[in-house]
Amino acid sequence: MKGYEAYLVQDLVIESQNTLYRRARYELLDGRSLLARLPADVLPGKHFGATLIGYILHQYYNAGVTQGLLLQSLRDHGVDISEGQLSLLLTEGHEAFHQEKDAAVAYWERQELAAATIEKLRRGPQSFADEAAWQAWLLAVGITDKRQVRIATEGALLGGLVERGVSAKLSVLSDGAPQFDLFEHASCWVHAERPLLRMVPYHDAHRALIEQIREQIWALYKDLKAYRQQPDPAQKPLLEARFDALWNQKTDYPSINAVLKVIRDHKADLLRVLERPEVPLHNNAAESDIREYVKKRKISGGTRSVAGRQCRDTFTSLKKTCRKLGVNFWNYLQDRLRRLGNMPRLADLIRERATTQRVPLGQAVPT
Repeated sequence: MKGYEAYLVQDLVIESQNTLYRRARYELLDGRSLLARLPADVLPGKHFGATLIGYILHQYYNAGVTQGLLLQSLRDHGVDISEGQLSLLLTEGHEAFHQEKDAAVAYWERQELAAATIEKLRRGPQSFADEAAWQAWLLAVGITDKRQVRIATEGALLGGLVERGVSAKLSVLSDGAPQFDLFEHASCWVHAERPLLRMVPYHDAHRALIEQIREQIWALYKDLKAYRQQPDPAQKPLLEARFDALWNQKTDYPSINAVLKVIRDHKADLLRVLERPEVPLHNNAAESDIREYVKKRKISGGTRSVAGRQCRDTFTSLKKTCRKLGVNFWNYLQDRLRRLGNMPRLADLIRERATTQRVPLGQAVPT
């Protein structure tokens, strides 16, 4: 014998596989009965397996096989399925997939992308191999305008995040900039009030009115803060009514009225805390975290390469995460560089912290 010679043969196994489960039923003393559970890999309420359903969806939505031909093909392979069952598998119970698409479509609509363009995007493929494939498809369907390409790409990336596990109910707290109006958006009260703070008074009466409205704002803010500490559903309509009364008031000064209108238009974002008490009322903590980036940019003018920017972002983020978790950053670096594996992954520490204690509430701002 002089060894082996490799000879690779590729094939595809397509066959139906039917499994009959005999589920034990137990009768209890009180007259009720219990039915044994099915294995974990059996889809709840489904008499068809995940591989078969995936094949059906792939053939119909990706390969373009008609429902009639698909039905005949399945039967040829020994699958006992009716036309109605196939139709249900193609159209029902796909909320997770809809969530990915709807997140993207909602973003496109908020960004006022043309309805015709959105329709092209909706009817297009749901995934692409890489950026080049995405750009080629946009070009093929006539989406070439710079703004349309940007919005389409941002929406697609957003949908991809949802598909990979980011909850569509994720709360995003920002200073009110439109590019952060994603998921369940919340606005910072400090930034909402800032236009009044920066307003140059015309005279003493104008100044007094500005200060009066600012006092009303922080009085409401104080009560929202108290609600966040101890949520009380009975207080929600009262706080909403106070918000409306504050921002719907009319003054003799158009400049003040304009600010009030802008803030009134962001009511849902500013009162997000009434539905999600865990959401802070301001984003001071986030601005503090990003301040280091700003300082470095002022000193160095930025990085020279993509790799440099990536390292800057990575290590600054890791350092701040270590600090928030009470982890010694030096020890963390040594553990990773030496591949000791003595220190848990930061993601695991974050999950552990989240399950053992409530996220600390933000520090107070003007009251």
